[in-house]
Amino acid sequence: MSDPLAERWRAARPAAAGLHLDSAACSRQSLAAIDAAAAHALHESEVGGYVAAEAAAPTLDAGRAAVAALFGLVDAEVAFTTGSLNALDLLLGSWPRDSRSLACLPGEYGPNLAVMEAHGFQVRILPTLEDGRLAIDDAAFELEENPPDLVHLTPVASHRGIVQPLGMVAKLCRELGVPLVVDAAQALGHIDCAVGADAAYSSSRKWIAGPRGVGVLAMRPELHERLTPRLPAPLDFGEANVAARVGFSVALGEHLAVGPENVRAGLAKRGATARGLLTDVDGWVVVEEIEEASAITTLAPVDGADAEEVRNWLLAERRILTTYAGVQRAPRELTAPVLRISPHVDTTAEDLETFAEALIEATAATSA
Repeated sequence: MSDPLAERWRAARPAAAGLHLDSAACSRQSLAAIDAAAAHALHESEVGGYVAAEAAAPTLDAGRAAVAALFGLVDAEVAFTTGSLNALDLLLGSWPRDSRSLACLPGEYGPNLAVMEAHGFQVRILPTLEDGRLAIDDAAFELEENPPDLVHLTPVASHRGIVQPLGMVAKLCRELGVPLVVDAAQALGHIDCAVGADAAYSSSRKWIAGPRGVGVLAMRPELHERLTPRLPAPLDFGEANVAARVGFSVALGEHLAVGPENVRAGLAKRGATARGLLTDVDGWVVVEEIEEASAITTLAPVDGADAEEVRNWLLAERRILTTYAGVQRAPRELTAPVLRISPHVDTTAEDLETFAEALIEATAATSA
């Protein structure tokens, strides 16, 4: 059966050199995004970097507006960054020094925890259900009894594809008057992020399929006014890869053009298909429920399977790109490494069947 979204997504990109199932790490850019970044670099050479940057201002403004819309922050202050971690560093480094306590999930991304510690934040862990999803009623009680200075929520984690109740958390935080900061590195372009958080940030290279080395931070004006940047300048002041920002802005425009809701539905469909195919593969347990609204499938090894060796075998022997996730990704929750696949909307059911067969081969080959 024809799939117009998949066909459109595939036609907009160079042919893949293998089977790409790693969009949660880095998606494949479109030819338009690549060409836009290259054209800007050429323009820098022709007229000078700063003049070229001024000429690119309308494209960059359109990118900022797209980000604000996708986060549900129409009047947001939007700054480009070098990526998600840089965005968190800028935000927490500018946070009032007398208000540095935060609450987050036990599955918080390991490097995020390091940034929080570096900026002197006291971290409290929110209650969860057995699958790692936020226990919203228990969390509401804790946040009301002892509110932190902010809640930091990663609605889709790096080590598993379970979708957190972002909209419910946003509503709860508004009712309690607690600022909500959203790490949307795995969420932007993947799930609905238009919840009007106080601040949200993401990288370009994952589900939006922009270039590496660029990200974004969006904030409500009220929060922005409370911050004290380390330098007396805008948060995104300094040296910048403007070409990458242009490519990101074009990728955002493409995402809006095909319809964010269409992309979300297509991604959830790929995830459900993958999990259905992989449920009974020996040596692995699928972490997520089949109908989880996520494109990510996390495979936890059992009976001696080695996630890192399998990942390397798949790439070397079958040119299938996946992710090996070590415990450092979520040191307070992940107890053993896992294998992750993350197809985008151009992935077919046949591609996923190919992966399932290859996984069986890889498991046998690396366990011998």
